[in-house]
Amino acid sequence: MNTTVVKGNWNEQKGKLKQKFAFLTDNDLMFEEGKEEEMFGKLQIRLGKTKEELRKIIAAL
Repeated sequence: MNTTVVKGNWNEQKGKLKQKFAFLTDNDLMFEEGKEEEMFGKLQIRLGKTKEELRKIIAAL
């Protein structure tokens, strides 16, 4: 998945992630231009997943 996909659907994907993982906060899912890797790093820590697993979860939403 590339960052264009994340940018285009992020509000929708964010809502689905919050439904799936209720403990995630808006701060965990804050998407800022140029800081995608930082956000994915935070999510990796919170979910205990690898970057590849996380990308698959988001792609499957």
